[in-house]
Amino acid sequence: MSKAALAREVGISPTAITQFEKGGARPSHGVLAQMCLTLGLPRDFFGAGNPLALLPASEAHFRSLRSTSATEREKALAFGEVSLEVVRLIENYVDFPPLNLPDISVPESMSPEAIASCAAEVRAAWSLPEGPIANMVSLLEAHGILALPLPETTDRKVDAFSTAAGGRPLVFFKPGAGDKARRRFDAAHELGHLVLHPDTEPGSKTVERQAHAFAAEFLMPRRQIEPLLPKRIDWPTLHDLKQTWQVSLRALVYRAHELGRLSDASYRRANQQLAIWGLPEPGELGPAESPRLLGKARALLEENNIDLASILKAGRIPTDLSDMVLSAGTRIRPNVTI
Repeated sequence: MSKAALAREVGISPTAITQFEKGGARPSHGVLAQMCLTLGLPRDFFGAGNPLALLPASEAHFRSLRSTSATEREKALAFGEVSLEVVRLIENYVDFPPLNLPDISVPESMSPEAIASCAAEVRAAWSLPEGPIANMVSLLEAHGILALPLPETTDRKVDAFSTAAGGRPLVFFKPGAGDKARRRFDAAHELGHLVLHPDTEPGSKTVERQAHAFAAEFLMPRRQIEPLLPKRIDWPTLHDLKQTWQVSLRALVYRAHELGRLSDASYRRANQQLAIWGLPEPGELGPAESPRLLGKARALLEENNIDLASILKAGRIPTDLSDMVLSAGTRIRPNVTI
């Protein structure tokens, strides 16, 4: 809710809400009770000594910046703030992978060659072998980056986004199971923002194109993929490459044109065929990669007889919010019952 909307519901001014947030004033017991009722949160959530790390929208790279409202972006960032708090509480009992985001010297002039060099540096720093990346989401988690799908209640216009404003970098994916190739590319795209744009104002088309170029090189390094790409439209070969590299046909066609393997005319015809096929593309890749970090942390606590519910309650995180975060960070596989 916006401050104005909350103020209307509670019967006070938006300025009063601002003063409560900044600590310049305290709400009366009656006002606090009405706020709790309106927001569906317990009194403890607003207690002194329980500040959440704030994630400013000005430091978040939203893929869908122009098509989403500021309110929807703030809602997504609020989920990120609660996610960070849940991780902080669990980290008192479980060691998460340390942050290992390579400190790369990013050139001022971001040429395609410079972006490709940065992507290669990250692959080398993370000791990735040649060939396709096995699991892009698990790769982020293994290097200390928190990756989560947004809640199902999130507006569908909100796409993937990332931010490093909260101490531990966050990558969020579009809500829902999603397409495997799209989620892998989104993960690599947001990694590109974290590496290339730590101090860059988000939102410009140039910045998004740079992150796209990083993702393409990170998932399909030129030296490795170029000899494999066809010089004409060859759908059987492209389908084989899709299965091997776990990327979309559209990404492969774009890469082939970008690297000079496909002519402009062939590129246009290939995109016309892709438009006819529509989404989902032919050639199923299986379920989208899912985060596992928080699910593994929860299992580890249970194995050691540590009560996670008590930890979260002591941290004043409401159960419905913590469950939302933990579910997003847990790989859920369907069960076959006999």
